[in-house]
Amino acid sequence: MSNIGVVVLAAGLGTRMKSTKPKVLFELCGEAMIVHILRKAYEISDDVSVVLSYQKEIVEAKIKEFFPKIKIYEQNLKEFPGTAGALKDVCLTSEKTIIMCGDMPLVKTNDLIRLSSANADISVSIFEAANPQGYGRVIMNGSTIEDIVEQKDASESQRLIKSVNAGCYCFKSEALKKILPLIQNQNAQNEYYLTDAIKIANKLNLKCSAVLVDEQNFMGINDKFQLDIAQNLMQKEIRKKWMQAGVLMRLSDTVYIDSRAKFEDECEIEENVSIIGECVIKNSKIKSSSVIENSVIENSDIGPLAHIRPNSHIKNTHIGNFVEVKAGKLNGVKAGHLSYLGDCEIEEGTNVGCGTITCNYDGKAKHKTKIGKNVFIGSDTQLIAPVTVEDNVLIAAGSTIASNIPSGALAISRTKQINKSGFFYKFFGAKDEK
Repeated sequence: MSNIGVVVLAAGLGTRMKSTKPKVLFELCGEAMIVHILRKAYEISDDVSVVLSYQKEIVEAKIKEFFPKIKIYEQNLKEFPGTAGALKDVCLTSEKTIIMCGDMPLVKTNDLIRLSSANADISVSIFEAANPQGYGRVIMNGSTIEDIVEQKDASESQRLIKSVNAGCYCFKSEALKKILPLIQNQNAQNEYYLTDAIKIANKLNLKCSAVLVDEQNFMGINDKFQLDIAQNLMQKEIRKKWMQAGVLMRLSDTVYIDSRAKFEDECEIEENVSIIGECVIKNSKIKSSSVIENSVIENSDIGPLAHIRPNSHIKNTHIGNFVEVKAGKLNGVKAGHLSYLGDCEIEEGTNVGCGTITCNYDGKAKHKTKIGKNVFIGSDTQLIAPVTVEDNVLIAAGSTIASNIPSGALAISRTKQINKSGFFYKFFGAKDEK
């Protein structure tokens, strides 16, 4: 839709977040709210701009990680505060311009398409609020919007109106160019309100229409409580999408799934599981209270109470309870319980005994452990990286492996056991009852 441009207003200070972090960089389901919004914008347009101010360099850097060709503008909050002030220097090149806020991560692409498809010079998203407190009131005359009055400027009778401004607009760009210079800041906040465009448009005999939207989709986030509400709503949508695609979830309300995660084939997710980051789960079962981070799981079962840390690729493998894998590549492995497998490659047929540790860090750098096929690792084994264990090896329980092991070998690293007769009684001064 090359005739549509999108401008996202993200210059606010976000003081109610009680944080030095820019509000639009707070995350929902793994991604900054501004990233969620811009992804929707790019689904309908290649002409996308963002207006920034507070910590501009930090926000711009994050945005350009994902959208390197986006146009960035800076608002002069001191001289031109407000939503209309944000548009002062924006170059409008498309036939129509959608204007939306940077704190509405639940907005849907279809909502933006409906808004841009309205036959009007200005179309405004509105909804009927059960509690209109804080919203701009929409003054209607039949199907035409006559005015939008901000809460602080509204009269007592206007405050009773429940039709409110959802904060997203679509202008014919030529109309917006005419209107912007006419907006003044004579109001309680001394700001340049974009909502004043409606009254001005009516004086210019331009058509202003309302587009009824779902309040939930246009929820703005002003504090961390609202951030939590929005994330819960987004989580419900994510879980619903994947369950409808065939993923079985047990006690789904307890499951957390990142917005970037993907599932393939038949998967099962048990309660209290967290799938974090850009994970791919394929034909696998993730058992209760396990955490998967930025990893690929194929044809495997994980957990319960397992932790798969970033950059792991686990295939045809059983990972049991209290096993932690970090940057591990495992194919056809059994690691049943109580092990740490970091910076390792383990091949098919290998059994990892309870208490096994790949000692990957020497205090300065991380090192890799390579374990071949059909290796049996006895319980309580430490493998001090860098080390290679070739195929068809036995490692005795309680061993500390600091050197490579050749194929076919048995590796034992233990001190000789010594039993000192009667020492218990000598130590505690007790009588030898033998």
